[in-house]
Amino acid sequence: MRITGGRLRGRRLASIGGASIRPTSDRVREAIFSIVGQDLTGWVVLDLFAGTGSLGIEAISRGASSAAFVENARDALRVLRRNLGLCSVYESGTTLVLEWDIGAGIPWNHPVMKGPFDLVFLDPPYREPLRLGVLKDLADSAPLSGGAWIVAESYKKETLPEAIGRLKMSDTRTYGDTRISLYHYEVTA
Repeated sequence: MRITGGRLRGRRLASIGGASIRPTSDRVREAIFSIVGQDLTGWVVLDLFAGTGSLGIEAISRGASSAAFVENARDALRVLRRNLGLCSVYESGTTLVLEWDIGAGIPWNHPVMKGPFDLVFLDPPYREPLRLGVLKDLADSAPLSGGAWIVAESYKKETLPEAIGRLKMSDTRTYGDTRISLYHYEVTA
């Protein structure tokens, strides 16, 4: 697993053994950033179910000003912190890590979650019923910027709704067993 673009391009990341954590593949990350954009200068990123941190680190590599990583699994947190260190972004003040179980709700009042977020990654374990609830929480409560992107990863056979509140699906693509659903946060006047 490596960073596919930006100033950290080619940097290798540590991964987690076993099937409990499924990092987003290089190919899928490249596809996501081809759609969302290559230059994320100044963007604020939220990586929910961060795992190894590859999505948020990729965003930092492409110019994001900061990224908040939310993860609950101890093994994943250890590898996430290691990857932030390997990329020299952990101590730089551009990244924050929050150990939290998203199944208990998103802690919007926590200082790490201040936003407003321009890009949110949502990649819970496949076949767990968390995705819809988290998308609804993002639509209803998240500090999102106008036009923010929400990138939801799911199993290829899982279909997500076209719209949830102010979140409107703009694209969906399938790569192997992975489906990527991209939402825009629409601000009404």
